Formats: sequence, structure tokens, C-alpha cells
Amino acid sequence: MSTILLERRRLLTPGAAFWVVAASFLLMMAFATVPTPLYAIYQQREGFPTFTVTLIFAAYAVGVIVALSFGGHISDWVGRRRMLVMAALVEAVSSIIFLLSGGIPTLLAARFVSGLAVGLLTAAATAGLSELRIHHSGEAGIAATVATVANLGGLALGPLIGGLFGEWSAWPLFAPYLVFLGGLIAAAILLSRIPETVATVPLRTSYRRQRVAVPRERRSAFLLAGAAAFAAFAITGFFGSVSPAFLAEIGGVHDPLAVGSTAFAVFGAAAAAQLISGRLVARAQIMAGAIAVLAGMTTFALAALIASTALFIGGGVIAGFGVGFLFRSALITGAALGDAARRGEVLAGVFLMAYAGMTLPPVLIGFALLWLPMIPVVVVFALATMALSTAAAAGLARVVRTV
Repeated sequence: MSTILLERRRLLTPGAAFWVVAASFLLMMAFATVPTPLYAIYQQREGFPTFTVTLIFAAYAVGVIVALSFGGHISDWVGRRRMLVMAALVEAVSSIIFLLSGGIPTLLAARFVSGLAVGLLTAAATAGLSELRIHHSGEAGIAATVATVANLGGLALGPLIGGLFGEWSAWPLFAPYLVFLGGLIAAAILLSRIPETVATVPLRTSYRRQRVAVPRERRSAFLLAGAAAFAAFAITGFFGSVSPAFLAEIGGVHDPLAVGSTAFAVFGAAAAAQLISGRLVARAQIMAGAIAVLAGMTTFALAALIASTALFIGGGVIAGFGVGFLFRSALITGAALGDAARRGEVLAGVFLMAYAGMTLPPVLIGFALLWLPMIPVVVVFALATMALSTAAAAGLARVVRTV
């Protein structure tokens, strides 16, 4: 069982700290997707193609991967609190870069720094929530659900907030980042008051980058969890980068609020799935996720073929539920594979593969769109996503009982 380390200064109670971490997690993930409905405005201002949008989006995911690879596991050494405060401050730096945005290089830098913050955040927040809950009530309980709702719910709120600013603000490329800057600074202050849940270790003389310490007999379960997370985040990557261009092409939709609402619906469905999945046994969660992704992406592909905006949104929402189920299953599986001292490290490995899924498919789609029409490209993406998620879910369902 995790322990709350005694300190002289006045700290929040474990119960209050749990919700501070959850709210900060939600806020920082929302910031990560605020630019989604604003990309069209950036495109109009800068005159760049869809491929550049996918590169800007990928800069964020690359930042996440870099941070997970080199720093996602460090919260096991330096403590959850220190890593969470650092993540909030790094994301505040990203908001400042957005405020100074002067073109594509600045956008790439802002998104990369935002990704660094999320990479520092995800494993530390997920592990920290579990540990705070254990200390508060004696069992992890809703920690996994709260972590995934904060993660995916934040991703859902971001596009909606960005769309509202894009629709109603006179400064759509300035106001949202200023508002979030204030929120991130407040989050950093509150996070500095949470109790520490892991014993920190002296500064290591020999740094090592991220590695996943999983027992040999459980590595197949870890890889299957990673594959499920990869497939789930490939879908979120599409709706976070390519979907504005897709909506513009098949339905003539350019309105920032409409684009943001679409992404909100998809990510919101993924977050809502967390409220249902807790009532299902592990195998049922996995299979529900696979079926929902299969149905949603089939509808999505049909929408591309017949140019139906309604089917596109409906398919995205159904697939979003599948994303929620699969991602939660992947996190639960990953958390069960390592002991308390390595939980952050193992979760960082799962997130590493998830964000690889968010990076590679959108960039490949953007690259393909330089030469190929939109519709066949997205149909191939849908088929590939269905195949991977089905295979990963089938394998994970077989091994989940041994985890």
C-alpha cells in the first residue's frame, strides 16, 4: 500500500489532493486539444495545407513521446508532486509560446512543448491518483475511472472550448491561451500543496531513459495493451488533426464551433464510456471496445464513401465509446503488470505506445493526402484501425485473466 510521506508544511488532505490532481489532469489535457478547431483559422492566416496541420499536431505527440521516453518514469524517483508541478509549468510555457505565435515554426514549438508537458503528466497523474485513493479509502476504487475520464474528458473539452473562442471571440488565436495560462499557473500552485505518495530517492549518478520492467511471462499482455492503446489513440489522432479538413471536404463545414463540437462529441463519448465500463468485467470491457470501434469505423468509412456528415459524426461517436473501453482496459492491464515502485514506469510505457498511435497515422494520412484524394485515404485508415483494434482486443481478452 502506498504511504503519504510526512512533511512539516501544511498540505492538502489525500481526499482533497485526489480531486486537485484530477482537475489539473483534466485542465492540462483540455489545453492539448484547444487548437483543433482553430487550425482552419491558422490555415487561412498562414496559407498552409492539411499536411502541415498534421505535422503541427504530430509535434505535440512527438513531444509526448520524447517526455515519456526520457522523463515519464522519473516520478517514481523524484515523486509525483514534483513531476505534476513541472508538467503544469511546462504547459504554461506552451501557452506563452502560443500567445507569441508568429507562424508555423512557433506553432510547431508550442505544440511540441505542450506535448512535453503531457508526457510528464500522464503516468505521474495516473499513478498518483491511484496512490492517493488507496491512502484515502484503502483501495484504488474509482481512481482508474477518474484518471481516464480526466484524460479523455479533457481531450473532449479542449475542442469545444477552442470552438467557442473561435466562434465568439474577437481574438480566437489569443484569448483561449491567455485563459488557460491563468488556469495552469493556479494548477501548479495547488499541485505544490498535495502530499507526496512515493519515497523519493537520491539523485542518480547514472541516468537511464525509460524502460519497462515487466516480468517476462507478462510481456505479451503488455504488448497487447500497448497495441490496443495505439489503435485507440490513432482514432483520437485523426479527430484531433484531420477531421476539420475532412468535414470541410465532405460537408463544406468550416465553422470552428461545429468542428470543435464534433471532436467534443467523439472524445466525450470516450470519456462517457468510462462511467459504463466500471460495471463490466475486464473481458466484457475489451470486447465492447472492439465491437464499438468496429461498428464506428465501419460507419465512418461509409460516411466517406457517400459524403455524409451525419454518418461521419455518428460513426465517430460510436468509435469514441470503443476508444474509451479499449484505453481503460489497456491502462488497467498495464497498472497490474508492475509493482508499486515501477507502476509509473509501466504506465509510461503504455502511454508511449498510445501516443505513437496518435503520431504516426495522422502524419501518414497527411503525407498521403499530398498525392491521393481524401476519401480513399480515410477508408484505408478506417480498415487498418479496425483490423488492429480487433486483433489487439482478441489477444488481450485471452490473457487478461492471467494479469
